[in-house]
Amino acid sequence: MTELIKGAKVFLDSCFLNKDILISDGIIADIADSIGPECADTVYSYDNCYVFPGFTDVHVHLREPGFSYKETIRTGTLAAAHGGYTTVCAMPNLQPVPDCYENIKIQLDIIRDSAVINVYPYGAITVGEKGEKLSDMESLSKVCVAFSDDGRGVQSDDMMLEAMKKAHSISKIISAHCEDNSLLQGGYIHKGKYAAEHGHLGICSESEWKPIERDLKLAEMTGAAYHVCHISTKESVELIRDAKQRGVDVTCETAPHYLTLSDKDLQESGRFKMNPPLRDESDRLALIEGICDGTIDMIATDHAPHSAEEKSKGLKDSSMGIVGLETAFSILYTKLVKTGIISLPKLITLMTVNPNRRFKIGSELKIGEKADLTVFDLDDEYKIDTAEFLSKGKSTPFEGDRVFGRCKMTICGGKTVWQEK
Repeated sequence: MTELIKGAKVFLDSCFLNKDILISDGIIADIADSIGPECADTVYSYDNCYVFPGFTDVHVHLREPGFSYKETIRTGTLAAAHGGYTTVCAMPNLQPVPDCYENIKIQLDIIRDSAVINVYPYGAITVGEKGEKLSDMESLSKVCVAFSDDGRGVQSDDMMLEAMKKAHSISKIISAHCEDNSLLQGGYIHKGKYAAEHGHLGICSESEWKPIERDLKLAEMTGAAYHVCHISTKESVELIRDAKQRGVDVTCETAPHYLTLSDKDLQESGRFKMNPPLRDESDRLALIEGICDGTIDMIATDHAPHSAEEKSKGLKDSSMGIVGLETAFSILYTKLVKTGIISLPKLITLMTVNPNRRFKIGSELKIGEKADLTVFDLDDEYKIDTAEFLSKGKSTPFEGDRVFGRCKMTICGGKTVWQEK
């Protein structure tokens, strides 16, 4: 089976070139100025569109096994394909928790049977994500992409030190959800002006950056590869910037909502509730500076679907988490690229090149590589409509926003997994 994509601008060597792409049996067979249609069984004409390597998201919640009423591996990967993603890393706050090989195999079997794109599961750092005893990291390391207790922070200094030593010995990344429970004090949005004016309990910035400060010291001590999840504060950016300058093996991610919204955008709706919360405008600007100067390595969605009921209880009582796979590129392109804050090649680097390199996953757009790619029309303007989402989760702060950049097709492993009808 051969397929030909003609007429598009293709992301090659950090720039865009008008090229045709020939795919044969799932592999990119040729990239050339002009390839005759007679070479392919199927020809796609995408004049004035862009071809990117399939996006990679190192932080998604697919909710299965254990919470399939929120999302399944099938619906989550369909949503990812709809958003241009061909590779995602699935977080371990599941039931059963993937803290041993027997538990993660349940997840691997579902991935094999129902995922439409590449899914790499995380192993848990501790048994049951309870922070009390290390998981079976040795056996998990053979099948997991990295280790995380996402959804809760590792509270004990000694436990994190032990985890980093073990991860370093088996050449795996510790991907940390950084949150000091002792500082939360019942908060559920950022401890800032909106919380004060509307009578809400706030989460202080220190609850995030204090654990990061601790972990950076432990990573420096152990030599462990350390990755920080969903940073949201200016202090976090500064700590990671300084650690990189000292040579600590650290990378980090932030999410589209932290780059484009702050607590001044909050509304009394569950679709604005996530963890970490939307922070102060000064934090947002620091995150922008962090992606521009390379302190922040990648953008991940923290796609966290919940049921409609769980998100219908207002800002105070709704579950924490929003969906993001189907809006990430269009939001970032519209609000960061079209406004001149970053370039389009920079955005692709943040969404594909850097996560692939750090986590040793994904594939490149080049001859001989697996055909994982996505096609976008950047001139297509539309309103975000959650009724069009393929995810079970529909809660997003960007509902109703007008954006540019619609996904026309996503190919994973040479198979078309999403195509606009």
